[in-house]
Amino acid sequence: MISRLSSAARRLVIVCALACACAATAAAQGDPNAYRISYRLWMSQPASHLFDVEIKVERGAGGGAVEFQMPRWSPGRYSVYDFAKNVQEVRASGRCGPAERCGSREYPARRVDSQTWSVSANGSPEIKFTYKVFADDLSGTFSQLDERHANVNGGSVFMYVAGHKQDPVTLQVAAPAGWRVVHGHAKADGAEREWEFANYDLLIDTPAEAGPDWTIDEFKVDGKTYRVVLHAVGGDGGRRADLARDLERIVRAETAMWNGAPDYDAYTFIFHFDQNLPRGDGMEHLNSTQIITRRSLADARAYDEAVDTAAHEFFHVWNVKRLRPAELGPWDFTRPVATRSLWIAEGVTNYYGRLMQRRAGLWDDARLYVELAAQIGVIENAPGSRHLSAEEASLIAPFTDRAVHYQRTNLAQTTYSYYDKGETLGLTLDLLIRARTGGAKSLDDVLRRMYEEFYVKSPAAGYYLRGRGYTGADFERAVSEVAGASFSQFFEHHVRAPLRPPYEDALAAVGLRLSKTGAKDARGRARDEYKIEEIKDAPADARRLREAWLTGKR
Repeated sequence: MISRLSSAARRLVIVCALACACAATAAAQGDPNAYRISYRLWMSQPASHLFDVEIKVERGAGGGAVEFQMPRWSPGRYSVYDFAKNVQEVRASGRCGPAERCGSREYPARRVDSQTWSVSANGSPEIKFTYKVFADDLSGTFSQLDERHANVNGGSVFMYVAGHKQDPVTLQVAAPAGWRVVHGHAKADGAEREWEFANYDLLIDTPAEAGPDWTIDEFKVDGKTYRVVLHAVGGDGGRRADLARDLERIVRAETAMWNGAPDYDAYTFIFHFDQNLPRGDGMEHLNSTQIITRRSLADARAYDEAVDTAAHEFFHVWNVKRLRPAELGPWDFTRPVATRSLWIAEGVTNYYGRLMQRRAGLWDDARLYVELAAQIGVIENAPGSRHLSAEEASLIAPFTDRAVHYQRTNLAQTTYSYYDKGETLGLTLDLLIRARTGGAKSLDDVLRRMYEEFYVKSPAAGYYLRGRGYTGADFERAVSEVAGASFSQFFEHHVRAPLRPPYEDALAAVGLRLSKTGAKDARGRARDEYKIEEIKDAPADARRLREAWLTGKR
């Protein structure tokens, strides 16, 4: 997706955006107060780690001040990072207002708080707001620009026009000569030069990779295209074809569970493998995911880690990106998110990420049992599991989701990950529903029912996407209705209170036994190790339920 501007410029321009039914103009939106907003992104000096950004706002003459805000956090990572700390050299200019006798002029860009700049444009019908952003962190949240590549996560780079996040926008990106650009909506042939995003929230939900050396592979499932973009420092170790093959198996298993893929034509996996990175990461998006692994693709552990992360992130296509808690989109980026349902959005997704690898044939039964037992151990050995409920763990995500603390805290003794807790609750709920219904229903059915009710069949509750968000009470209701019995006591004890889930009863229903033995960790501290194993003389009905659970077949 590159085109040369001129021999003098020696740069390539990419215009990237989400194809959608919405038009680019205010008239098409039917909103006389909407602005026409265009973004341009330059990377003319990669060694500086500085992106140049221009936001052009076109509006009716006579308007008042325009405010530009940098998000304090971004979707999928709930810690407050205050991206504005890396903004510099803010400027504003534009066409003169009707009362001014000039063609264009500079306008003051006054900072009014930590994330907001105000431009008093004296009624100007067009404003150009420019700034630079320092970016040198490769992750699912931050962005990076260096001489090797550029990786853009929109929330850390692009400001929004306050009060106009719902307006359509376009994006233009200029990359160095020889660099190619890919993202979740870019066509493989690079023929397009202009697209539209329906709103700012969708703009920042499309991470992009630019550089000279990424590769791409494709496969199709049920008529939809899946692309595997690989940025592998040090080479692919001969595993590139294996990665595409195993991802196809995951896609087939997960789309089978959901009875088909959602409303996209193509989905893109963007992988980074680099043994020099300080940490790995993974982040979900509507039509793509970005996965970062801090070892080379030739490393067997790194390969397994990447596939495991992909199974989790792809499940998010349904659970969290479309079927979502009420607080997750559209967002208020001026304050931290507060939702009680991340144990569902992330933890239940964690559970299915494991289970889907078994259903895809990438894991055997024994591997799944080991992984699930390990997660039970993580929660049951966490001191915070005695004090903190799953809903509370979700609410304090801004404190725990890779948050940076400069004061000493006692969080290690009082908290745990809603990923881990939600995984153990997902396992327990799934098996209890299967037991209660004799295998006629499962947590699979709960999620499919929720997806239909809150995404497919619900009218849009806001500008962001179709459908509306759910509450914890909605999820509890769906579980009870699918199971044909009230699960209110389960939610009262194990979701809203920190009581230990009934693992043993749930596992026994499918002919499995949970055992524990005392052990010590690397620091010599006492901890329990858990093990899940099959009961050899389990009843036939229990074995039948287990087979259906493992394979996804009735």
